[in-house]
Amino acid sequence: MQHDILINWSPQETRVALVENGALQEIHIERSLERGLVGNIYSGRVARVLPGMQSAFIDIGMDRSAFLHVADVFNGNQPRYADGDHQTALIPIEKQVFEGQSLMVQVIKDPIGSKGARLSTQISIAGRLLVFLPQDNHIGVSQKIPLEQRENLRLRLIQLAHQNEEKGGFILRTNGEDATDEELQEDISYLRKTWAKVKTNSVQQAPKTSLHQDLNLLQRVLRDMVDENTQTIRIDSHEQFGILHAFGSEFMPSALSKLAHYKGERPIFDLFNIDDEIQQALGRKVVLKSGGYLIIDQTEALTTIDVNTGGFVGAKNFDDTIFKTNLEAAGAIARQLRLRNLGGVIVTDFIDMQKTEHREAVLAEFLKQLSRDKVKTGLSGFSALGLVEMTRKRTRESLAQMLCEPCSHCQGRGIVNTSRTVAYNILREILREARQFSPKEFRVLASPKVIDLLQEEESQHLVGLSEFIGKPISLQAEFGIGLEQYNIVLL
Repeated sequence: MQHDILINWSPQETRVALVENGALQEIHIERSLERGLVGNIYSGRVARVLPGMQSAFIDIGMDRSAFLHVADVFNGNQPRYADGDHQTALIPIEKQVFEGQSLMVQVIKDPIGSKGARLSTQISIAGRLLVFLPQDNHIGVSQKIPLEQRENLRLRLIQLAHQNEEKGGFILRTNGEDATDEELQEDISYLRKTWAKVKTNSVQQAPKTSLHQDLNLLQRVLRDMVDENTQTIRIDSHEQFGILHAFGSEFMPSALSKLAHYKGERPIFDLFNIDDEIQQALGRKVVLKSGGYLIIDQTEALTTIDVNTGGFVGAKNFDDTIFKTNLEAAGAIARQLRLRNLGGVIVTDFIDMQKTEHREAVLAEFLKQLSRDKVKTGLSGFSALGLVEMTRKRTRESLAQMLCEPCSHCQGRGIVNTSRTVAYNILREILREARQFSPKEFRVLASPKVIDLLQEEESQHLVGLSEFIGKPISLQAEFGIGLEQYNIVLL
């Protein structure tokens, strides 16, 4: 399906929107102070080895130490397994790394929440057509390329990669399927030069420093998002258009004809109401065209999606209504996963369907829609409870994690105590304080809503408590605090 790419650039933030038929499908955001780390190469130092977890913490100069698991330790041609049999345990990490050791490491997962970045000692550098494996001699081809073409492509790549008997392996990316030998050779040369620079930096620079930084979002647009289905790439910055044009001229000349500087008076994202779509993608509820809706809840462990018919009653019978709602929901869910960049375990509760053919059709539609996703997904069938479980690879923060933070009032719970609950908490705390201290007066500072309740509906209880403890209780409304917040001052 053909699509357009819109780029909104500012010094502090780059935003890229992929639009199909006027509807936002993907949004990518990179902030200059919060740029992702995936692909970056560092000279790290082993801070701590944890045999019980078969992992190590590596200091790469960040606020939090990064995480290296034994499965991500690469030893070149040395065996990774205890006796060379892949069915046995990996060689223990304490026999491979030690505290204080310097390691060249690469980030494979960004820090998420309280977790530090995840690392690998197997370095890979992505180019436009190829991925370079400088420590390995393996030559491979993307699994997304048809099987019947892979062997011929692999033989071509072997000849090109080993012309000068230089070491290093390559993996042909999907967009390199139709590349000429000259284009592949240019990419090989670029990647080898990049690796040479990394090695030079590793010798010259001290540990805990950056050796190589992956391409920024603007450059990755040309490298990763542009394909034969891309109609236009429009950017609203003249300066960045020039930079992107120069990058494209060197590495992706075929994309230059699609690249254009947007000069319109309206903000570029207003062309397709992108900002409104982003705000909707941060909410729980997604309304379907039929009148049904989705409820999406994201937690640290998993994401749950509930499908509801809502006001949709257009089908001839109830089974058809449910079936059509679930079919529409399958496409909407796949789009929301891409738009919100949801990863990890995802559980969908489709509306219960009695007919087996309906369940199979919905599952087939879901698989079809997920096949458009560039991120790796795995889908199971309906469980005994009627739930569909799936996984989606998580390599960076979701849209909500990037743009939002927990509410200061509810601390991310999504609910707050009622005014009456807070009022009763205040009365109990006054009684508790009165048993320990003997001030002249208790003064309550709380939100206007709670103070109004204490002065009106709960005034009898407040007076009764004052008489019981033998101390006056005064009330003061504070307009700048949340509903659950209050202070009791002893005067």
